[in-house]
Amino acid sequence: MSALTVSEARKVFAETVNRVAYTKERVMVERHGKAVVAMVPVEDVELLRDLEDRMDLSDARAAIAEAKKKGTKPWSVLKKQLGL
Repeated sequence: MSALTVSEARKVFAETVNRVAYTKERVMVERHGKAVVAMVPVEDVELLRDLEDRMDLSDARAAIAEAKKKGTKPWSVLKKQLGL
């Protein structure tokens, strides 16, 4: 993965976008020596979304299993307990 400063990235923005889009290169953009953003191919973002969706599904299934095992409380009871 290559790295550019913010000012360098600004100067070569269009070229960097093309490198990322067509060669699938990942580029880290840094400010004061610290990474602040990354430019990645859209396929990377789609993969990240898919992974997040799978994690959410796993969490939801675990929550449903826990609710079936331990039971649930009516919303009216929870609102009272939370002072809502």
